[in-house]
Amino acid sequence: MGMKEIDKELLYRFFNGEATFAEETKVKDWLEGSAENRKEYLRERRLFDLTILSDDKLYDAKKLLYSRKKSYYMECLRIVATIVITLIISSLYFATPDEEDEIAMQTVTVPYGQRVNLLLSDGTNVWLNSGTKMSYPQIFAKKRRDIYLDGEAYFEVSHNKEKPFLVHTNQFDIEVLGTKFNVDSYSRDDAFESSLMEGVVKVTRKEDRSSLTLSPSYKVVLRDEKMVVEKIEDYNTYRWREGLICFKNKYFLDLLVEFEKYYDIRIIVESPKLANPILTGKFRVSDGVEYALKVLQKDVKFRYKRHADSNIIYIR
Repeated sequence: MGMKEIDKELLYRFFNGEATFAEETKVKDWLEGSAENRKEYLRERRLFDLTILSDDKLYDAKKLLYSRKKSYYMECLRIVATIVITLIISSLYFATPDEEDEIAMQTVTVPYGQRVNLLLSDGTNVWLNSGTKMSYPQIFAKKRRDIYLDGEAYFEVSHNKEKPFLVHTNQFDIEVLGTKFNVDSYSRDDAFESSLMEGVVKVTRKEDRSSLTLSPSYKVVLRDEKMVVEKIEDYNTYRWREGLICFKNKYFLDLLVEFEKYYDIRIIVESPKLANPILTGKFRVSDGVEYALKVLQKDVKFRYKRHADSNIIYIR
């Protein structure tokens, strides 16, 4: 099955974060169809991820799709970084402590720069952010609903008071009955944050089994090895589900760390005297990291150089 068997406009909507759930499923099924499909996907994705700027304006996906020429296409492929895109759904079996039956599990790994929306068997709606890994059962157990998360996810949990919904991270467990909440817990960062929009959640630390209960509009964060409850000041932060990187009163250098997560790149700051102002704004992930850096140069004096072969950006 080759590239000609998938609609290119659909593929670019997928890259741009504009595809519907059904369209995303179609692309993923096509991607897993053959090695040739995966090669074609990577070539198209690399081209898309190359930021094409003219007068500080980014070409949209349709312009990129219909205006490219073969020679330019090959040149882009030569200079862009190799971006490994994976979406892996694997099966394993898990037995809960209170049930004898083995339960078939699925694991989803979200590529960097992408996000995934899943509807679980109980009707729970889940959004997974860039670089997130989540394991969940094809069919939930009789007495509880267990999810295993490494990364960031937004949950709209289907209410069932007889069957608690539990999100397990590397350091914490979050128990809910029916609610809307966000969990940010990438194991590589050794950080944790859970924010509640609706309902009630109970957050328990695995290390000492200490726990607390959150009310709507509050979040719990791990600071200096302690659980701290804070009021949610900016809900735009959770608009990552729309493909947006939103930031409010965030230091420039901290924002660069966010870019590393969303774009699967490494950013090295070479100047120890580089200004680190507090910034507020938003970027669309599909615009690309170089577009974001060019916009930030209007507020912060810095230069950057991208090494395509190593996928590293040097800031000076």
